[in-house]
Amino acid sequence: MSEQLSYVIITPYSLLKSRTGGIISRLIARTGLDLVAARMFSPSAALTREYANAITSDQTPENRRIQELIRDYILERFGPDARTGRGRRVMMLVFRGDDAVRKTFSVVGHISPGRSGGETIRDTYGDVIMEDNGSVRYFEPAALAAPTPTEAESRLKLWARYSDSDGGVLENVNAFPEGQTPQRTLVLIKPENFRFASGRPGRMIDHFSKTGLYIVGIKLHQMSVEQACEFYGPVREVLRTKLKDMVAAKAKDAVEKDFGFALAPEVVAKLGDVLGPAFGDNQFENIVRFMSGRAPSECPEAERARPGSEKCFAIIYEGIEAVRKIRDVLGPTDPSKAPPGSIRREFGSSVMVNAAHASDSPENAKREMDIIKVTDNDFKRVIESFYGKL
Repeated sequence: MSEQLSYVIITPYSLLKSRTGGIISRLIARTGLDLVAARMFSPSAALTREYANAITSDQTPENRRIQELIRDYILERFGPDARTGRGRRVMMLVFRGDDAVRKTFSVVGHISPGRSGGETIRDTYGDVIMEDNGSVRYFEPAALAAPTPTEAESRLKLWARYSDSDGGVLENVNAFPEGQTPQRTLVLIKPENFRFASGRPGRMIDHFSKTGLYIVGIKLHQMSVEQACEFYGPVREVLRTKLKDMVAAKAKDAVEKDFGFALAPEVVAKLGDVLGPAFGDNQFENIVRFMSGRAPSECPEAERARPGSEKCFAIIYEGIEAVRKIRDVLGPTDPSKAPPGSIRREFGSSVMVNAAHASDSPENAKREMDIIKVTDNDFKRVIESFYGKL
């Protein structure tokens, strides 16, 4: 079986109702496919029209009536709101692997009245309610996926052509009370959550949804050594100084045990002065290796800007007091000190392997977003590298 690309579009309503995490969890865990790209879109009228027109086809297992329902749904719900002119949020996920289209479509599921039980994404999050006369009273597909490889290719190419103009970090898609200024903050769902196919990344997004904030940007990111060094640069000096007392105490215990005599306090202090910075530098190397796949000392200068081997989700949330709300749900750096129900308590295991990172101030959020560059169009690069130039 040859490799394929498949996609899933999470609808504006699923995003609004914070069903995003549950959908992502099922897609990653149940397909076993490699998630290779993610991008937010605010579809223009032109993209909405082209995508809707591409839905109806004689070469698909979905019946014509369902195709027409999906087409009409896209025309009504994807483009800018006719009353306010405000764009709508759509999330596009791209998967790669053997038989990817069939696997993805089977997890998303077919649309049919009366289905229940939660076997597929549409069973759980979608709805089609019929009147007695056979007309449709309510329709929500929850997520959209191509049923055939040919349609997956044509539709991915379509979205890729619009991915610069209609995608990235979205503007003017959320309304806020007059006089209140929203913030934006960055979340990184860390590499340990992508080591094997699991629902962990989606379950964390579910936890973050408790904040009531809106996702306006998302990127599947592979941090380079250069980016990791810049991102965690402020931590380095803290590690060099903050850990001196701990290092001095451990060195004192080791020396006294091996040599059999007590060290004077001034000698212990000197041990901290000498060993503390070296230990801090070693810890910094470990952080960079954990986030990018290689420590700075292991990476030639010419390769430092290359994408690393480790994946993470970079997500931008928008809303009132976004920084504080995300940090409250995340919990403190040390998972053992995090309160029950927090992300780090539930998913973290150590100070470094602590599930996720979140900006600690609006200023740091801006600095970190500039480093990660969520606006970069990795989505288009993935499509072009697989199918060729558009």
